[in-house]
Amino acid sequence: MTKAHPWMANSVPEVKQEMLAALGLNSVDSLFSQIPEDHLYGKPFNLPPQLASEVALSRHLDDVLSKNATCKDYLCFLGAGAWPHYVPAICDEVANRYEWQTSVFGSPTSDHGRNQAWFEFCSQIGALVEMDFVGLPVYSWGCAIGHSVRMASRMTGRRRVLIPEVMDPERLMVLQNYCEPREMARHITIDTVRVGPDGQIDRDDLQAKLGDDVCALYIETPSYHGVIDADPGALCAMARASGAEAIVGVDPLSLGLLEAPGAYGATIAVGPTQPMGVHMNAGGGVGGFIASPDEARYTSEYNTLNISIGETQKEGEYGFGLTLFHQSSYGMRDEGKDWTGNSVYLWALANTTYMAAMGPEGFAEIGRLIMARSRAAAEAINALPGASVDLSRPFFKEFVVQFDKPVAPINDTIRTLGIFGGKDITGEPGVEGHAALYCVTEIHTPEDIAQLTSALKEALA
Repeated sequence: MTKAHPWMANSVPEVKQEMLAALGLNSVDSLFSQIPEDHLYGKPFNLPPQLASEVALSRHLDDVLSKNATCKDYLCFLGAGAWPHYVPAICDEVANRYEWQTSVFGSPTSDHGRNQAWFEFCSQIGALVEMDFVGLPVYSWGCAIGHSVRMASRMTGRRRVLIPEVMDPERLMVLQNYCEPREMARHITIDTVRVGPDGQIDRDDLQAKLGDDVCALYIETPSYHGVIDADPGALCAMARASGAEAIVGVDPLSLGLLEAPGAYGATIAVGPTQPMGVHMNAGGGVGGFIASPDEARYTSEYNTLNISIGETQKEGEYGFGLTLFHQSSYGMRDEGKDWTGNSVYLWALANTTYMAAMGPEGFAEIGRLIMARSRAAAEAINALPGASVDLSRPFFKEFVVQFDKPVAPINDTIRTLGIFGGKDITGEPGVEGHAALYCVTEIHTPEDIAQLTSALKEALA
């Protein structure tokens, strides 16, 4: 580059020469001399002309973004990792306050109430899952699974984990990353447990695969396909009987209806935070939580920080502080339990606001509403020629639709009618034929479901 870039101060030729002189170099190419010649691209990049003004850049971005079809303009029945839930206005109002945005991380003396808000997040998640210890959130549900499996491996000294054969491919890939390649010293082997036609984990197959080398059993209820397990407590008991940890993944919005994992014997609970007051943000609003009993064998294995509360010298006053620094990568760098960083702490404030606004009755109400609306949608779709839903499965929010035709053209057709259809899961484990995963939440009205049914009828004709 021979001239300065308008938004890159160090691209000014004089500044570049000053930096090179400080390094004792004559050219930028000298910085890359160690790279073999055959590894270099060697051709000019086909880049668009440089935009020279902020006005031009703003117009360009507006033109590009206007090509997107958004969930504000279209009905969305797509979930599978980022779900269309209503975000109360108070969540945005609180999370966007200037005090929070300048103290998401920083010195405790300038936290502006940040530590108290985080303490409330941990307390509220703990109440939902009925567990006493909750770490600060991690980047995603998949990351929470990965960290919890590695926690279990360190606690038990074992290096094999059992998971359902039917699992969100994205969450599975994240877990595979955390379990490391086979050649690595800390590799954890992932084995799958059979899932029956009813969507339930095969108890006999699980019993056959449990052994003294299994560090944990990971299950989800509701599952990736939305199926509610009939007796997750029995699965947890089987895992604990073999000396393994029982890790349960849950949708927090289901816990207004379903029993909490801590109540039926789970030893670690994980799940997503995006359903609680965070916009989908093109899949960028995700987060994950990890919870466990408040016992040293668990707390000493967390990679995350924790918020502590204590009384002060003034009666009725409390102070909040960050703990577990010493065992995290903040305190031990590469020797920490697992790597952690400035995670989704701002989303935790939105989650805290959401949970406080909803309360126990709110969670029960939204759980009942989601269950009723998703069931109504499934029944309406099942009545269409060329589509079917297994209504014998108890499900929450998401369900599998089998089609007589490929899913892609069906989704293409209903998109022209202003609807985002379900995720195409054709060919995934546990699926036969053409199938899509549909998501129905509290935002979907009976009129929305009727509109979807009408569009599918036209696409299947």
